[in-house]
Amino acid sequence: MKLNRFLPSLSILGILLLGAFSNIEKGYYLFPVKPGHQNFLAGNMSEIRPNHFHSGLDIKTEGREGLPIYAAADGYVHRMKISTHGYGNIIYLKHPNGQYTVYAHLRNFNNEIGSFIKKEAYKQQKNEIEVYPEPDELPVKKGDIIANGGNTGSSGGPHLHFEIRDSMDRAIDPLKFGFKEIVDRTPPTVQRIAITPLEIDSRVNGNYQRTEYAVNFDGNRFYINGEVNISGKVGIEVLAYDKLDEMHNPNGFPIYQIYDGDEQIFESNVDVIDFDIGRYLLVHTYGNRYTKLYKSHNNLFDFYQPSAPLSGGIIASPGEKKNIVVKLQDTYQNQSRLELVFNGEALNPNLNRVNNTGGNQKISYQRNVMVINGDKPVTGNLAQVHVNGYVLEIPPSYEGTNKRTYLWDMEHGIPDSINLCNEVIIPDVKVKIPFQEEHCFNDGNTTVTFARNTHFDDLYLRLKNTIAGGDKALTINSPTEHLWNAMEVKMDGSHYQGDRSKAHVYLRYDNGWKSFQGGEWTGDHIYFKTRNFGTFVIAEDNTPPRIVPVRVTASELRFSITDNLSGIDSFEAFVDGEWVWMRYEHKDYVIWSDRLGDKPFKGEIILRVKDKAGNIGEYKSRI
Repeated sequence: MKLNRFLPSLSILGILLLGAFSNIEKGYYLFPVKPGHQNFLAGNMSEIRPNHFHSGLDIKTEGREGLPIYAAADGYVHRMKISTHGYGNIIYLKHPNGQYTVYAHLRNFNNEIGSFIKKEAYKQQKNEIEVYPEPDELPVKKGDIIANGGNTGSSGGPHLHFEIRDSMDRAIDPLKFGFKEIVDRTPPTVQRIAITPLEIDSRVNGNYQRTEYAVNFDGNRFYINGEVNISGKVGIEVLAYDKLDEMHNPNGFPIYQIYDGDEQIFESNVDVIDFDIGRYLLVHTYGNRYTKLYKSHNNLFDFYQPSAPLSGGIIASPGEKKNIVVKLQDTYQNQSRLELVFNGEALNPNLNRVNNTGGNQKISYQRNVMVINGDKPVTGNLAQVHVNGYVLEIPPSYEGTNKRTYLWDMEHGIPDSINLCNEVIIPDVKVKIPFQEEHCFNDGNTTVTFARNTHFDDLYLRLKNTIAGGDKALTINSPTEHLWNAMEVKMDGSHYQGDRSKAHVYLRYDNGWKSFQGGEWTGDHIYFKTRNFGTFVIAEDNTPPRIVPVRVTASELRFSITDNLSGIDSFEAFVDGEWVWMRYEHKDYVIWSDRLGDKPFKGEIILRVKDKAGNIGEYKSRI
């Protein structure tokens, strides 16, 4: 009875939410670059980028800056921002239909908009600034020139990044709005595929091992040589791209569908992007490259059908042959197909072929499964697993001509050691942290704290004290694993004898490059937050940023600024005691002045540049 009272309200809510997605009115928006002429894209929506989906169109601007950028519809400037990184100079317009359009990497705003944000910058004395004008302060009409195209922020060349967002601030595919300026009759291309086991009893050609395949093609039909033998449930992963007519650069595309015979068993359609969970792309893909055509455990994206965990997985009973077709479709409904044949096999502990699992690694991890590889001893094949005070003997899951592989489900406990008769393996897994649960791990030297929204999935925390580049280091899990939000780490720094006021934590890559993570000292420990797994070291940066004058005149101040390790954090300039707005292009290591009026610079010039370690470089002169 009580439930029925709410049914009308729930129906209305559903209609409103649906409207936020489906309000796609072709012709409502003007194309923002050279409207009425054919345009070309450097990127499109659903394209895989580092740790996120690309959320709009990257519209080419003839390889140059300065092209006029037009308002796509009537509305007003809802938000604008000037930033060194990310979108750079950006405008958000709000429109009467409740949607937003976004224009990023701009060289400059038009006079009215530019004057507005400049006054705010001087009022707040901020070099990087974000403002939200009132609806009546900066109205625009469809077709107004609002800016000029540029290359600001994290941009690799001149272009306009253009988005359309719904009333709930989610990105909608702009190509669905029927822009005639973009022509696409070219179907997607498959580059490579991979087949991966999804459960502990899954096998690909007898191995518990993700296996990649080269792809052949005949027109828009793609296939691999031979058939794939599988046991249990396996998943398909595809490395693919789309191209637009007359273009060579690869783009993304939104739709994958899996067919078992004539029956569609899975679909992934990236036509709306929720920025709040956009980092889940790292779960949706393998290695930030291959698209998983199955839904990983605890993946929060809602564009899968069906939506159950591991939906999309392929199962073939022993002796069964399955003909699977994957259809790949872009927004213009150009379609390709990938054809695969799977043969079902019974689990066989004796491969009678080369065992490829884990390469040369003695121990590796795939979510909850610990994979242990051992040499084949002359006698005995049982492994002793020491876990939770018990000793359990387990047979190999399978063996090949070269080695034996044991699989252990860490849901049953985390082993202290595994005795393989001829060697003992000590895992570095410390604890299981369930999905969306808070946890604080402390082993006496290191503390790692996770909030409930830190990890994407159940996490098996691994810690190891190592040496990297001659320095003591802490390794947490693997760089190939990812976090949703930052964990907090208390790292033992008792060994560090340098200047701790300038010593911070850095993520060290295999090539020796270090990325600043920060940190605050408390006694012999340093606390820092990071969204990265990998190897962390303590390093000292006591060198101030370098400032080189490029042009110092009454009309302009221009400098080159660089830093040797931690990176530029902030800067400020004064002329005759008055604050001066300085713009920064990090790709060129250049900052320059932007005067409020025409008054020439005169008097003492002071420029201070601070790096992330707290070192301050200073330049003084007079005009």
